[in-house]
This record gives sequence, structure tokens and C-alpha cells, in this order.
Amino acid sequence: MDAKQSASDGHYEVLWPRSPRQTKKKTLARRLDTLKGKTIAQFWDFVFSGDKVHEALEFSLKERFPGVRFVSWKEFGNTHGQDERKILEDLPARLKALGVDAAISGMGA
Repeated sequence: MDAKQSASDGHYEVLWPRSPRQTKKKTLARRLDTLKGKTIAQFWDFVFSGDKVHEALEFSLKERFPGVRFVSWKEFGNTHGQDERKILEDLPARLKALGVDAAISGMGA
């Protein structure tokens, strides 16, 4: 009996629909112990109300972590616009130059 015919025992030949994993797992970056005194970059795709979300996060985090500093999303431009490739290509060097310790990337709610 071939796979096209139904088997009397209810078992059928099947294929796994996913291909083998093409990339290797990478270790995640070490998390910061605290945000106290750290510099946080803000990224936004200029959709919805991300400007308001970043403002609220900044206010809340400044209350919880003394000395935390922010590099505004205005510094980086639209991370999902027509200049996206250039912005992202330059990002590692810019983050290093600005002394950034962490980043918040997102869109509004």
C-alpha cells in the first residue's frame, strides 16, 4: 500500500513542513545590573504615538534610576523610513560615540 491510499491502522506518511535551521543560536548580550547612571538610546519608527511612549518611559525611569540619561529618538531619525538602511548601518558607531549603554526600540501604542 502506498502513502496515497489510506492505511487501515490510521497511520500515514508525512513530511515535516519546516526546513532545517539555517542560522545558529547566538548568546544574548549581558543584561545591565541597573540603569542608574546609564545612557539609554531611544529609537522610533515614527508610527502611532511613540513620542508619547518614550516621554512616559523617560519620566518613569528617571524617577526610579538616578542619573539615567537619554539620547532622544530625534537624534537618530526614523528607524523604519526611507533612510532606514543608512541609519541602521551607522548605528553601532553612533551608539559607541554617544556612550550608549542600552536602547529602547519601539513604536507607540
